[in-house]
Amino acid sequence: MTMRLGPLLLVVVLGLVLTPPTLAQNDARYIKFLTQHLDADPKGRDDRYCNRMMKDRGLTSPCKDRNTFIHGNKKSIRAICGEGGNPYKDNLRISISKFQVTTCKHTGGSPLPPCQYRASKDFRRIIIACENGWPVHFDESIISPKQAGPSPRDGSASFNPLLTQNSDGNIHCQWPEKEVSETSPDL
Repeated sequence: MTMRLGPLLLVVVLGLVLTPPTLAQNDARYIKFLTQHLDADPKGRDDRYCNRMMKDRGLTSPCKDRNTFIHGNKKSIRAICGEGGNPYKDNLRISISKFQVTTCKHTGGSPLPPCQYRASKDFRRIIIACENGWPVHFDESIISPKQAGPSPRDGSASFNPLLTQNSDGNIHCQWPEKEVSETSPDL
């Protein structure tokens, strides 16, 4: 029995030692992404919603300037890292489907609490960064879905402009072979 247990124990120990620390749901970056951006069952989606959610999620010390909550489930958001998304610039992924989102924008002048937020809600395609098949960073969302053209599964380009807003509030207008960006704090 000792002879059989020894090799088996060695395989188990080697498996634990060689397993990457960034696996699945225990990954700190994935958990942080979920904490900052996932709200599967929103209540309200108005300014009070933003004030409550930003405080409850620990995003008000100091006041975070802007945060987007995605109203989908973990499985549909994770799918963007695979078949539910297409490659996008700089190792990002853009969702094929639109998601219901609420963006909360800080309206006060001071970064110190109490923080006040203004809510804007929409259905948008979202752009995220993935690591090992798991979402770890919300980058931006589509501003004008009607202008963005179709969302083909093959990732082929559209000849309509694609307007996006990144997490810092910068607006980008992309045309085939052309890109213009502009900062607009009011969107």
